Amino acid sequence: MPKIKTKSGAKKRFKITASGKVKSAFAGKRHGMIKRTNKQIAQHRGTRVLFKTDGDNIIKYFLPNG
Repeated sequence: MPKIKTKSGAKKRFKITASGKVKSAFAGKRHGMIKRTNKQIAQHRGTRVLFKTDGDNIIKYFLPNG
């Protein structure tokens, strides 16, 4: 049987924490900053932990090898 490969796009976008949760960056920070308020830009700084069901789907389909 062939091995299950990790999606190369997912390994650049998500990280799995030691407790098994999935971390990701906020969306909406790549371009068009001139039309966003300073509050929006500040709130999307850093990383966040995804909801449990979303994180479980990421691990199951995109990051099967952790």
